[in-house]
Amino acid sequence: MKNKVLTYMGFAKRSGNLVSGVNTCSFNISKGKAKLIILAEDISENSEKKIMKDVRKHSVDHIKYGSSDELSHATGTVGRTVFAVLDSHFAETIKSEIERDLKIMH
Repeated sequence: MKNKVLTYMGFAKRSGNLVSGVNTCSFNISKGKAKLIILAEDISENSEKKIMKDVRKHSVDHIKYGSSDELSHATGTVGRTVFAVLDSHFAETIKSEIERDLKIMH
């Protein structure tokens, strides 16, 4: 199922509805554009603290999923650990696929 999540993230990126990186995601959260924040499971403690502060402040939906390598590769970036989905339809679809995938894994 992970492939579906990564494919949707790739589509979102190509359509301009996904950004990555702590600072870019924080900016989009503060502007009210971020609909879903995806954190890589191997995110650093400092990056997680910084992004979660913004997530809580603006009550943005978030989920932890996958490795930075997998997520970065799917979105054509390198070494990214935080992704913001800017479109509500993509956000809903990606989140439901992640939740389905996490249920299968547990």
